[in-house]
Amino acid sequence: MTRAVIGLSTYGRNDQGHFHLPSEYVDAVRRAGASPVLLPPGEPNFDAWLKSVDGLIFAGGGDIDRVAYGGREHSTFYLVDAERDSTELALARRVVELGVPTLAICRGAQVINVAMGGTLHEHLPDVVGELVTHRAPPREPIMHTVTLESGSRLHEILGSKEFEAVSWHHQAIDKAAPELTVVGHAPDGTIEAVETRDHPWLVAVQWHPELTAGDDPVQQRLFDALAKAALVPHAG
Repeated sequence: MTRAVIGLSTYGRNDQGHFHLPSEYVDAVRRAGASPVLLPPGEPNFDAWLKSVDGLIFAGGGDIDRVAYGGREHSTFYLVDAERDSTELALARRVVELGVPTLAICRGAQVINVAMGGTLHEHLPDVVGELVTHRAPPREPIMHTVTLESGSRLHEILGSKEFEAVSWHHQAIDKAAPELTVVGHAPDGTIEAVETRDHPWLVAVQWHPELTAGDDPVQQRLFDALAKAALVPHAG
């Protein structure tokens, strides 16, 4: 049986100079019947990468440099990584151009939006207040409800319009890129998901499906759907 090869972007270099990625991403890809390959920041040859993978996951992590989307300085910015930003923003533009099946998670959703011309809220509590907690203090995950648009690709994939999801962010999409359609919200109106029908398979979610996918079949369906889509030939 053919197994899709899924590339996963990794976190930037830590204090020891090591690239890393939480194992939940790898486990979710393997449960989907695909083979994971880690793609660390700094690679100058995107086309070589894209010839070796069938699909891509942009993982979560630290904040994108505000300069990339014309944002304002904020005291809450953390783990801003120029090497990771430049690699992932350029890679995102390339996968959009080539139609590579792509799942973008948390920071990854923000990367896709910024790469396609959208903007971000620098610090979500300044905009929506504390009606919904999107990240527990000091910087921990928390659950909240997500509601999807009926008939969206995400709704079709997950088979559920409303569900509980793991939230772990203090930034979010402000203005969605022109080619993206907003298809999911938190109870406070925060954008939780975007997608585009102009691409064979591109889904971006603000929550962390990998953290509950092992026990929650609704969240695992995202990875299953990516693995299936990755086996369909595309221009990349």
